[in-house]
Amino acid sequence: MKRKLTAAIGIAGMMVSIAACGGEGDGGSDKGADVKELTVWLTVDAQNNWPELVKAADDAVKKKHPGLKINHEYYGWPDKNAKLDAVLATDKVPDVVEMGNTEMLGYMVKGAFAPLDQGRFDKSDAWLDGLKASVTYEGKTYGVPYYAGGRVANWRKDIAASVGVKTAPKAYKELTDALDKIQKKQGDKFSAWYQPTRDWYAAMSFVYDAGGAIATESGGQWKASLSSPESLKGLKEFKNVVDKYMHGDKTKDESDRYIVYGQGKSAMIFAAAWEGATAEDPKNDKSGKLKGNLENFVMPGPSGKNMPVFLGGSDLAVPVKSDAQDLAAEWINAFAGSSGQKGLMAKGNLPNNKTDLATLKNDPKTAVPATAAEANWFVPMAPGWGQVEKAQILQTMLQSIGTGKKSVEAAAKEADAAIDKVINTK
Repeated sequence: MKRKLTAAIGIAGMMVSIAACGGEGDGGSDKGADVKELTVWLTVDAQNNWPELVKAADDAVKKKHPGLKINHEYYGWPDKNAKLDAVLATDKVPDVVEMGNTEMLGYMVKGAFAPLDQGRFDKSDAWLDGLKASVTYEGKTYGVPYYAGGRVANWRKDIAASVGVKTAPKAYKELTDALDKIQKKQGDKFSAWYQPTRDWYAAMSFVYDAGGAIATESGGQWKASLSSPESLKGLKEFKNVVDKYMHGDKTKDESDRYIVYGQGKSAMIFAAAWEGATAEDPKNDKSGKLKGNLENFVMPGPSGKNMPVFLGGSDLAVPVKSDAQDLAAEWINAFAGSSGQKGLMAKGNLPNNKTDLATLKNDPKTAVPATAAEANWFVPMAPGWGQVEKAQILQTMLQSIGTGKKSVEAAAKEADAAIDKVINTK
C-alpha cells in the first residue's frame, strides 16, 4: 500500500455537537427503510485499482433494492479529511466513508460515526486483531475493516550471498550474524540495515516483541508504559540495531526510505511490504543493482517469535447523521464481505480476517506478508492518542535515543510524562 497512514487530528470544533445530532443504534436498523439514494465516499485506490469490486457491491445491493441509486465520490488521501470535516458539520453527509485505520480514533471519540452491529458483517469474529482495534472504542464497533497492509523485512540477496548467506534468516540471531558480516565487509559508509531512527512503527515492534507497550489501560484510564522493563528491553535492542547497522542520517524518518534503499548503499530494510518493490522500480533504483536481487522475508523478533508488525489499512464507517444507516451497512458488507475480500486479495491486499489470511500462507507469492501479518499490534485506542501523534512524542524520543542525546531510560521517562499529559484528554 503506497501511502502513509496518519492519525486523524484537528477535527473541526463544530464536530463536538455531532453525537447529539444522531441517535444510538446498531447500524441504523431504524434508519433508511425508505431511502432511495446512497452516497459512498472512497479513496482513489478503489477507483484506480478495483472499480469492478465497487460495481459488484452496487449490483448486489441494487438487486435487493430495485430503484436504489448509489452515488460514488472519490478522494485523494490528503484531501479527504478536510472535505469530511466540513460536511460532518452539516446535514448533508455521505452514508459510507473510507478511513485510514489510524484516522478512525479521533472521529470515534467525537461521536462522528454510528455504532454498528458487528455480527452482521462476514467473518467479523475473525477480524485481524489490529484492524478490529481500529474500529472499536469504549466497547462499541464503529466501522468495518476493509483491507490491510503489513510490514516485512527486505534484503539484497546478492549482498547476503557475498558473505556466504544464501537463504533468508528465520531467527533473529541468524539475521544479526549475517548483518554483522555484511557490515564488516561493506564498511562504515554502508548501512547493513537502513533503519530510520524516527520510524516509530519499527521501534514499537521491538517494544511489543519484548512484551512491552506504548500505554496500557486500567479502569478506563490510560497510562504510558515505555519505561516498563519490557518496553525498555525493546527500545534498547532498537538502539542496538541503529548503532550497529544504520550509518545514514540518524535524524530522519521513514518517508523516503524506499528512495534511499534504491541508492544502493544499504542491504536491508524493515518496512511496508510495497517498499522493496518500489525501490527496485527503475526510476528509484539508482544503483541499477536491485532488480531481481531483492527478497521479502518475515522479520524475526529477538523474542524468538515473528516480530509483531503494525497493520496499516482502511476501514469503512457510517456517519451518525446518515439517514441510510441500514443500507449503508448492507453496502459495506457487500463490498468488504467474503466475495469482496477475495477480490481485494487478488489485487495484492491483505484481507481483513484471519480465515482468509490463512489461505494466503499457502501461496508462495503471498506467504511472507500473510505470515508476517499474523502477529500484529495497533496504537492505544485512547481518547488523546491523536494528540500524542500530533506532538510526535515517540519520534522525539527515538531521535534522542538514536543520536545518543539521551539514554534510553531518560528518553523513555520523558516520553511517558509527555504522553500521560494528553492521552486521556478528549
